[in-house]
Amino acid sequence: MIMLYHHPFCPHSRFVRLALGEFGIEPELVEERIWERRREFLLLNADATTPVLVEESAPSLPGAGVIAEFLDETRGMGMGDRRLMPEDPLGRAEVRRLMAWFNVKFFNEASNWLVTEKIYKRFMPAHQGGGAPDMEAIRAARSNVRYHLRYIGHLIGARNWLAGDDLSFADLAAAAHLSCIDYLGDVPWAENETAKNWYARVKSRPSFRPLLADRMRGMIPVEAYANLDF
Repeated sequence: MIMLYHHPFCPHSRFVRLALGEFGIEPELVEERIWERRREFLLLNADATTPVLVEESAPSLPGAGVIAEFLDETRGMGMGDRRLMPEDPLGRAEVRRLMAWFNVKFFNEASNWLVTEKIYKRFMPAHQGGGAPDMEAIRAARSNVRYHLRYIGHLIGARNWLAGDDLSFADLAAAAHLSCIDYLGDVPWAENETAKNWYARVKSRPSFRPLLADRMRGMIPVEAYANLDF
């Protein structure tokens, strides 16, 4: 049995949930509010970040990249032509580059700010930074989303999927971050039809359905969030 400590609107957690879905694995989900810094969770990951994957009789695995590599190394060969990491070294390097682009750069410039300011701070106590959102940070993050959307459009303009001919961890990482922002209505899809069409392809996959069913108490998603023809 696999357990995944996650938050429904943590982009990195969503990435791992998508990956597990593509592997046909349905984990036991444990929602973790990292700002609560539960002792039991800190024993699994001293960094107090999600996601953390725990498989029976094995050490806990923290971090989206670590978990993705573990899944590929332990189950990738059995995926055949649906493997999420290419077999050739250059292809693998490109997937890793784009995973880092979205899980680090996009996160630091856009998704982290929007999720934190518009979702997490609603539930965080004041002494931990909770309260009203910082609108200046939100405006900056929204501006950065446009830049990343153009980059996705640039990649898809020359490729079938972000890293090459086949769906990979790179597509799942980008879509996971965008899905959180899309829930909030902060993705300007009308500005890049190429990126929008790519996202629609990822969004229509069965692995995406659990994400589209997620809801935040007191916050209704935009109308097109769960609409496959948006």
